[in-house]
Amino acid sequence: MNKKYSWSQVVQPDGIGSGNFTSLAGSVERASTVTFSNVKSLRTRNWQDKSQYSYGLLGTPTTRRLERKLALIEGGQQCILLPSGLAAISLVLLALLKSGDRVLLPHNTYEPASEVARFMQANYGVELAFYDPLDILSILMTANTKLLWVETPGSVTMEVSDLPALANLAHKNNALVAIDATWAAGIALDVFALGADISIQALTKYQSGGSDVMMGSIVTRDDVINLMLLETHVRLGLGVSPEDCNIVLRSLPHYKLRYQAQDLAAREVATWLSKHPSVMQLLHPAFLGSPGHEVWQRDFTGAASLFSVVFQPYITQLQIDACLDEMKLFRIGYSWGGAVSLVVPFEMNQLHAHHSYKGHLVRFYVGLEDAVDLIEDINQSFKSLM
Repeated sequence: MNKKYSWSQVVQPDGIGSGNFTSLAGSVERASTVTFSNVKSLRTRNWQDKSQYSYGLLGTPTTRRLERKLALIEGGQQCILLPSGLAAISLVLLALLKSGDRVLLPHNTYEPASEVARFMQANYGVELAFYDPLDILSILMTANTKLLWVETPGSVTMEVSDLPALANLAHKNNALVAIDATWAAGIALDVFALGADISIQALTKYQSGGSDVMMGSIVTRDDVINLMLLETHVRLGLGVSPEDCNIVLRSLPHYKLRYQAQDLAAREVATWLSKHPSVMQLLHPAFLGSPGHEVWQRDFTGAASLFSVVFQPYITQLQIDACLDEMKLFRIGYSWGGAVSLVVPFEMNQLHAHHSYKGHLVRFYVGLEDAVDLIEDINQSFKSLM
């Protein structure tokens, strides 16, 4: 990536004290009511100006610090914080689409995101279409297509899309490009340099790192797009807790190191899995044979520690479920980005109708445990499959 900032800017606190007190820990500014020095300042307030404060819902110095750092990391200009990653997804769709508009979603979209789009189709007359993230030539752009959604890689089936090509197609047809960039986490993919207009992330993942915070972000570079998002954000009343922001701020300086260390550990675990006779297909973007690997190699500088495997067709779902129950270090649960490794089986026929593999799929998330221990945990549980 070619971002013009130093990670030191992320590590260094913005404000570290006053008077004769100096600390490396930032303060937490809480507020519902914000007071004004006089009536004139109240009447002339501008809620769009991030240097001003008018009400707790619209931000405090704590939330603004996190917004600035997140925008810096992603190479954006503006950042909006939301109560979850799904809230960030929903806000983008609600702010940018109206009745009669068309949105394009890839088949590998995060399932709750596609459910929001289906809801808008059923209730608000937004036209919805899906596309193959690996076949750009098959994408039909129409005059009413206003938004092209990208998720690269898909958080279950792991296809890596060609973001520059998709952005070029969208912009030629006057459509915006929004990307769910949670997997890359602002670390491994320079989404704005590659053509995205809007970057959405679930800060619940690597940025918080503790499996204990719900938060999302939207980062942009364009003032007009940002204002459209802000206006909807205010109308929906989507505030975030300064305490939660502080937790993310505490984790932010070292999440790049965690991401990189977990990437290496995940590749070690994935390599072992790829050689196991029970595994038919490894779906990890950094590995040859995974869909879109060549695009990952060209555009990405790293990989998240989240990947999937497809088991041999003769292995039943019941066998896989029993195998996962035997794991000790890998806990069964959704989400990812924390210290503890996770594993989840997916019913692909229900969630991803385009899924072409005959075997059952399981997603692995590698946390901060030793890779050797994780491999041993998998090995002992896989004995029931042999």
